[in-house]
Amino acid sequence: MRKIVFLWIMLIIASMHAFADDKVSFTASAPDAVAVGDQFRLSYTVTTQKVRDFRAPSIKGFDVLMGPSRSQQSSVQMINGQTTSTSSITFTYILMANTEGNFTIPGATITADGNQMVSNSLQIKVLPDDQANNASSENGGGKQGSTTSRASSGTAVSNSDLFITVTPNKTTVYEQEAFLLTYKIYTLVDLRMFDNVKLPDFKGFHSQEVELPNDRRWGLEHYKGRNYQTTVYRQFVLFPQQSGKLTIDAARFDAVIAKATQVADPFEAFFNGGNNYVEVKKTLLTPQLTIDVKSLPAGKPADFSGGVGDFNITSSINSTNVKTNDAVTVKLVISGTGNLKLVSNPEIKFPEDFEVYDPKVDNKFRLTNTGLSGSKVIEYLAIPRNAGTYKIPAVKFSYFDINTRSYKTLSTEEYELHVEKGAGNAAQTIANFTSKEDLKILNEDIRYIKQNEVALVQRGDFFFGSLTYWLLYLIPGIAFIAFFMVYRKQIAANANVARMRTKKANKVAVRRMKQAGKLLADNKKDAFYDEVLKALWGYISDKLNIPISRLSKDNIEEKLRNYGVNDVLIKEFLDTLNNCEFARFAPGDDNQAMDKVYSASLEVISKMENSIKH
Repeated sequence: MRKIVFLWIMLIIASMHAFADDKVSFTASAPDAVAVGDQFRLSYTVTTQKVRDFRAPSIKGFDVLMGPSRSQQSSVQMINGQTTSTSSITFTYILMANTEGNFTIPGATITADGNQMVSNSLQIKVLPDDQANNASSENGGGKQGSTTSRASSGTAVSNSDLFITVTPNKTTVYEQEAFLLTYKIYTLVDLRMFDNVKLPDFKGFHSQEVELPNDRRWGLEHYKGRNYQTTVYRQFVLFPQQSGKLTIDAARFDAVIAKATQVADPFEAFFNGGNNYVEVKKTLLTPQLTIDVKSLPAGKPADFSGGVGDFNITSSINSTNVKTNDAVTVKLVISGTGNLKLVSNPEIKFPEDFEVYDPKVDNKFRLTNTGLSGSKVIEYLAIPRNAGTYKIPAVKFSYFDINTRSYKTLSTEEYELHVEKGAGNAAQTIANFTSKEDLKILNEDIRYIKQNEVALVQRGDFFFGSLTYWLLYLIPGIAFIAFFMVYRKQIAANANVARMRTKKANKVAVRRMKQAGKLLADNKKDAFYDEVLKALWGYISDKLNIPISRLSKDNIEEKLRNYGVNDVLIKEFLDTLNNCEFARFAPGDDNQAMDKVYSASLEVISKMENSIKH
C-alpha cells in the first residue's frame, strides 16, 4: 500500500513539472512617458523563484526614492484537465523624474535556475512639467504632483480638458496613393464612454479601417503645454479615387465624463471621502480636413494597371511540354505595397487556337499604414487543341512608382510551349480548373466498352421485394418508436421554450462569466467588459423571458420589481451595469477596475438567482 501511495505522489509531482512552463524570462517594465516631478515604478520580474545575485543597472536621470522591494507570486491552475503552474519574483523601485529628456535604463542581471540572465533595457521619455502646475505654483498654489493635470473646476468640461484630434500622415497625395488617418483622444478628465460616434463617410476615398488591439493602451503626452492621457481611438487607410481638393468632414463624439463635485451633506461627505461623482456629457467635433489630391502624370503606358505604390511581378508555368487537351496554367504573382486590391489583372496573349478561361485570383495581402502589403496571385488556364510549338509572350505590367514619382513597366519571361498529339478530341470541354489535376471532362456521349471483369446477376433476382428491402423500412420505424417512447417526456419539457430559457439562465450567465474571467487574466479590457455586459443583460433577458431589445435601464427596474426583486438589489444591479460601462473607457489602473467589476457581477447574478420568483 505504501509503495502505491509513493508512486502516486511521484506521478503527481512529475505531471506538475511536465505542465510547468520551463522557459524562464526576465523582463523590465516602466511607463513609456512621465512628467518632471512624477513618481513611478520600475519593476524587474523573473518567472522562477530559484534566483540569486540580482544586480540593478546604473539609473541615470532619475532619483531612486525606494527599492528594491521584493515580492513573490505563485499559482497552480487546472483547465480542461491540463495543469499549469507559475511562479515569479518581482524587484520594484520607486523613481522620480527630475530632468526633461529621453533616458535609457540598461538591463539588470540575475542568476535564475543557475543561468545568468539579462533583462531588456527601457526607453523612458520625461516630459516638461504641465503649464497648469507652473501657473498654480506662481500663484502660490504649489505643485499638484499628479501625472495628468487637474482639469477645470466645477462640472463643466472645457475644450482643453477633453478633445479628439484627426491627423493625416500626408496632406498632398496622388490618386490611389494610400495615406493614414488617425483619430486620437486627449483627456485630463475621467472619460467613461462614448454614447454615440458619427464618423464621416469619406466621400471620394476608398477606405479600410486599421484593426487596433482590443486592450486600448493609454499613455502620457505633452501637447500645447499640457500633459494629457492619450490613446489612438480609430485609424483608417484612405485611397483617393479622384483628383482635386477633397474634404474629410468633421466627426462627432458624444462623450460621458465622470466629474467630482463637493458634497453639501457632511454625513454623505464622510462616507464618500468628501467627494461625489456626477455624469457630464460633452459633444466633441473634429475639424474638417482638406486633402490635396494630384492627378497622375501624363504619359500613362498603354498597359497601365492602375497600380500606385511599389510593386514587383513574377511568373511561372506548370509545364512547357504538354499534350493536346492538357491544361496549361500560367501563374502571375504581383507583390509589393500600394493599392493592390484595385490593380487590374494583366492580360496574357495565348495563341489563337488555345481555349482560354477566366483567370482565378487569390488575394494574399494585409492592411498596413502605407497601404495593402502582400501579393496578388493570378492563375490563367488555357487548353491547346492542336499539336505544335507555340510561344506565350512576356506579360507587361505598368504602375506608378510612388517613390520615384514616375511610371515603371515590368516584364515577365517568355515561354515556348511544345504540344504533342494526345488522346481525346477537340470537342471536349472542361470546368472547375485550378490545375491539370482538377480538370473534369464533361459532355461525353459515348463511353468506351468495359474490358475489365464485371459481375453478372441472374435474371429476375431483384432487390425490390426482398427481405433486405423490407428490413430497411422496418428497422428505422421500430427504432423511431422506441426513441419516441423513451424521450417523450424530455421532448415535452424542451417544447416549453420560455421555461427552458429561464431554467438555463444561470448556466448561460456562469459560462459567460467564466469566459470573462479568462479575458481578465489575459488583460483584454474591451473584450472583458463586452462579455460581462452580455452576461448581465443576457441573464435578465433569459430569466424574465424578455428579449434584450425590449430591455433598457429605464424599464428594467419595473420588470424586476414585478418578479419580486427588492429595490436594494435592483439598485445594485443597475450600479453594476453603470460601473462596467464607465470603467471601460476610464484611464488608470485597469486590473483593479476589472477585478472590481468581475466580483460585483458574480455577486449580483447570484443574488438575482435567489430572488427572482416565477
